[in-house]
Amino acid sequence: MERLTSLGGWLHRRAENVAVGMLATMFAAFIVQVAFRYLLNLPVGWASELTLVMWLWLVLWGAGLVLPEREEIRFDVIWGAAGRKARRWMQVVAAGALLFLYGASLPAAWDFVSFMSIQKTSYLRIRYDHLFMVFMIFLVAVLFRYAWLFVQALRGRPEPGGHNVEDLP
Repeated sequence: MERLTSLGGWLHRRAENVAVGMLATMFAAFIVQVAFRYLLNLPVGWASELTLVMWLWLVLWGAGLVLPEREEIRFDVIWGAAGRKARRWMQVVAAGALLFLYGASLPAAWDFVSFMSIQKTSYLRIRYDHLFMVFMIFLVAVLFRYAWLFVQALRGRPEPGGHNVEDLP
């Protein structure tokens, strides 16, 4: 189990490295776009397109693989007022519902992504199926995350906020 935890930490750090690379690429493309447009009076479409592609990938990559569960934005008024058993079952129900919804959307998402192979972006000529593949990565990552949370809640293990379900009031 210790080896698995170590591997998970290493993979998480690599996912963060990829996100940093995407952010750096997006920033560089933005600077190139501004410089060419306002200093050289020569607008370049590829820089704008690259910025948009990096933004799309960064948001979905980060939400699926980098952002820890405890740092997601939530409205937890009901969660905070609930007792230990209620929180545990709310986590089971929420994780189960999200597993069902994301799982049910997986085939349709795959059909759409694979269908988009017929088009390419205007400037960089990236096939849209390659561009939207990050959504499939996001879906699979979220399915794994909520499967893990579902099992942990059933076992009474730590919840996303870092608290142990057993220690709650």
